[in-house]
Amino acid sequence: MSSISKLIYEVMPNFDIAGYVLFITIFLLSVLVYKLGFAKKLRVGQNIVIYVFLFLGCLMLTFLAFFLPVVEGLIVAALILIIYKIRLRLEKKQSSTT
Repeated sequence: MSSISKLIYEVMPNFDIAGYVLFITIFLLSVLVYKLGFAKKLRVGQNIVIYVFLFLGCLMLTFLAFFLPVVEGLIVAALILIIYKIRLRLEKKQSSTT
């Protein structure tokens, strides 16, 4: 079991609750990575379809998270995208002032 998944299952009192917490963690991290790296301005219906498929994909990722470091990978991806967005804003601010 990967380290964060193992931690969630050790801390939670019930295995069912731990599974839901793991799923919610993966879903929220996936939404964050999607928003930071891939999201465009879309209509509401298109956004609903994207989030439904993201939800379904996270179900499969939850099963894989028992043996693979899925949560850790999503955290690393989110951190890289956050650093990229910060640097992009700083460069944009710097180029607009000069």
